Amino acid sequence: MFRKTIMGLVLGGALAVAGFAQVVVRVGPPAPVVERAVPAPGPGYVWIAGYHRWDGRAYVWVPGRWEMPPRRGAHWVAHRWVHRHGGWEFVEGRWR
Repeated sequence: MFRKTIMGLVLGGALAVAGFAQVVVRVGPPAPVVERAVPAPGPGYVWIAGYHRWDGRAYVWVPGRWEMPPRRGAHWVAHRWVHRHGGWEFVEGRWR
C-alpha cells in the first residue's frame, strides 16, 4: 500500500512538472497564415485563430477553429510566441 502511494505521488509530480514545461525554440516562428474563418456554427461562438506550433523539428500550422466561451463575459487571449533569453517561447492561448 505504501509503495503504491509513493509511486502515485511520484507520477503525479512528474505529470505536474510536464504540464508546466515550456517550449523554447532557437528559430523564430514564420509569419502567421492568413485564414478565412468559415461561418460560425451558431450564435455566441468565438473564432480562435490558428498558430504555429513546434513539433520538435519544424513549425507546423494549427488551423483556427470556432469555440464556445466557457462562461459569460470570457474573452480569448491568443496563442503567441515571445522572444526571451535568446530563443522563442510558446505561450498557450487561454480564456480569460
